[in-house]
Amino acid sequence: MAQFHQAAQEGLCLRYPDGLPAQREITYENAVNLLLRGTAMAANVPFSWSYIDKPSDGTIYLLFLPMNSPFPIDGIRYQDSEVKYTIPAGPRELEVCEVKYGFVPGSGEATASRVRRRYRLVKGGNNQFVLVHYTRGPPTHIPPALMNQPSRAYPLRPINEPSVYVSGDKLGQKVYQPGMGPMHGGSGPGGMPPATIGIGMNFSQQQAMLAQQNQTMEALERRRERERERERAAQRVDPATGRPAQPRIPDDEDSDEIDQISTRTLAMTRYKRNHEWMNEVFFQAAFGKTLATDPKPSPFSIFSKTDIEEKTAKLQAELEALQSKSAQRKADKIKQSQSTQDSRDVTMGEAITV
Repeated sequence: MAQFHQAAQEGLCLRYPDGLPAQREITYENAVNLLLRGTAMAANVPFSWSYIDKPSDGTIYLLFLPMNSPFPIDGIRYQDSEVKYTIPAGPRELEVCEVKYGFVPGSGEATASRVRRRYRLVKGGNNQFVLVHYTRGPPTHIPPALMNQPSRAYPLRPINEPSVYVSGDKLGQKVYQPGMGPMHGGSGPGGMPPATIGIGMNFSQQQAMLAQQNQTMEALERRRERERERERAAQRVDPATGRPAQPRIPDDEDSDEIDQISTRTLAMTRYKRNHEWMNEVFFQAAFGKTLATDPKPSPFSIFSKTDIEEKTAKLQAELEALQSKSAQRKADKIKQSQSTQDSRDVTMGEAITV
C-alpha cells in the first residue's frame, strides 16, 4: 500500500493501457458497465505505470487504485473540495467522487470550469478499479495568485517500470518491454525496487530458473529416496548375521548436492514432505473405517405413552366435570327464571282481581 501512496505523490498510477473513447457525459449506468467490463478485461491485460497530466475534456481512464489510496496528481488545480456520495445501481452500489472548479495553471484559461468525477463499485464489484472522467461544469473566477502556480513539479520523471497484472491468475506478474528486464536497471514507483511491485521476469530467465529448480527438485527427490531406503533397511534384519541390513547407496550420490540447494527450495521440499506425512495421518482419520454408531433415537422417545394416557384421562374427567357444572348452572338459571316469571304472573292476577 505504501508504494501506491508514494507513486500517487509523484502522479504515477496503474492505468489500463488501451485508451477509452472520449465522452462528454457519462451516466451512472455507463459507469457501472465500463467498470464491470474493465474488471473482466484486467485479468488478461497488464496495467501500465503512467501519468495523468492535464487531460482534455471527455477523457476517460480506468485505474487500479486500492481503497484509501490518494488519487494521483493530474496537473489540474481544483478550487473546490471533493464531494463523495453513493448511488444504488440494482444489486450494486456505485461510489461517485466529484470535484469542480479546476483549471490548468499557466495555460491561459480565464475561468475554472474543469470537473473530475471518479466512479468505484463499493458493492457488487471490485472496489480497486476506478473509472475517471474529465468534463466541464459551471465556471468560476481564478484567483490571480493561483493562475500561474503549477500543481506539480516539471519535467516529469521518465517511466521505466514494467506493466503489471492487477487481477486474475497472473496477479502480480510483470511484463517487460523489449530491452527491459530485472537486469536492465529501473526501479519501481518512487525509486522502489521492482521486486516490491510484483513477480516477473523475461522468458529466457524464467526458463533458466525453471530448469535449475527442476534439477534441484530431482536432487532432493534422490536424497529422499536414499533416506527412505535407509529407513527400510534399518527395519530389515540380515538372516545371516542377525543385524540390520546395510542400505545400498547409489553410485551417483554426491555429498555436495545439498550445498547447491537454496534455502527456499529446501524449505519448500521440507514443507511438501511434512504435508505428505500429515496427509497420511489424517487421511485414515477422515476417510478410514468409522465406528458403528447406534441409530438415532426417535424425537418422541422423551415422552411416555402411559403418562400421556393418564394425563389425557385426567383432563377428560376434569372436562366432563366442568361440562356437568356448566349444564347444572344453566338448568338452575332457567328454573330460577321460570319461578320468577310465575311469581310475577300471580301478583298480576291478584291485582286484576282486586
